[in-house]
Amino acid sequence: MANQVEPGLIPVLFEELQSERFVTLSTVDHESGGPNVNAVSWIFAKDEETVLFTVNQKSKIVENIKKNALAVINLIANESTYSISGKAEVEQEHLEGVPLKLTLIKLEINEVRDVMFYGSKISTEPTYVKTYDKAAADRLDRQVIEAMKKV
Repeated sequence: MANQVEPGLIPVLFEELQSERFVTLSTVDHESGGPNVNAVSWIFAKDEETVLFTVNQKSKIVENIKKNALAVINLIANESTYSISGKAEVEQEHLEGVPLKLTLIKLEINEVRDVMFYGSKISTEPTYVKTYDKAAADRLDRQVIEAMKKV
């Protein structure tokens, strides 16, 4: 049985990407030409065809995307694993309205593919805990997501 492929985010995935969550991002390494994978949490679906995410301005991700726009976001949600692929570009070199030096990146979605192996489902989604000041982390998370929503 073939995995489902959609041209954009299905409603349940759009809803999952309305707040901070754990995803992995794959880009093409600008030095080696090989794959580069990073964990990202500041992510927001602007609409069914566009995902925004932020990274530190000095992150290798920024240079990778400037050299090669192809990117894939791996999302575990809805009891499955999804590959959200498309072309990424730097939307804002410095995300306005936040105290950190963050770059805002926009991914224009080409396809969303359910990549879960046959006959299985995710029983527990990944969770994480911020290891620094919880109040400061919560405040920063709100600032970043609100700034992304304004774009």
